[in-house]
Amino acid sequence: MESPSRVFAAILPAEVDRGLEVRPAGRDRASHRLRELQVTGTAEVCCPADRASLRVGVSSSKESVSEATSSVSRRLEYILQALRQHGLRDEDTSVRRFLHRDAEQYCMDAEVTVTFSDFEKMERVCRILLEKLDRSVYVGTPQFYHSAECLSRMRQRACVSAVENAQQKAGKVSQLLGQSLGSPLNIKEEKSKEWRTEEEEDEGRRQRFHFPHVPTITASSQVSASFSLRDRSRKKLS
Repeated sequence: MESPSRVFAAILPAEVDRGLEVRPAGRDRASHRLRELQVTGTAEVCCPADRASLRVGVSSSKESVSEATSSVSRRLEYILQALRQHGLRDEDTSVRRFLHRDAEQYCMDAEVTVTFSDFEKMERVCRILLEKLDRSVYVGTPQFYHSAECLSRMRQRACVSAVENAQQKAGKVSQLLGQSLGSPLNIKEEKSKEWRTEEEEDEGRRQRFHFPHVPTITASSQVSASFSLRDRSRKKLS
């Protein structure tokens, strides 16, 4: 008995594409048997950081514990009130206090760490605190990072885009061969990777204007997919 005919079509990613290879796997006397088209698809998705951690600090040195504590508490309450007025939740903030003695002075330090998802809101809060508290408050440089949810969505988008790319390739190849593209038979993610995108902005310019760097991560995905082929002259090849 002669083996059924299978058509393999392999397309490499665009950056290393060397053409399309179509090979018959055997002779076909039973033309109604299933024929298969295999392609690969690749995609890249870039995603800037979606979170920022900001540190705000106040301190006081007084001759008594109560004076140092009272001075810091007043400013700390103003900071927390400003955060609440801008819609920051309690779970978005954490407060640390530390009392120690330095020679004849009692020193009280307090630090508020705030997590922002709205960077414009963060800029408004920084401006208000610096305007109202001036030198009595320390506002650090925001540290940007990617949340776990952001990374998960980015990986999913890369994989889905790679599958869409493979399907589009398969559709064009099937047209070239005078066939209609059937249902997918197998889809597999072969390779995925992530890397941090290097900052393209001039380092000297960034330092001169004190712009904080917002990092970007790129995710890539490569999938292999196989589809059944249907002869256009027939309703279906089973």
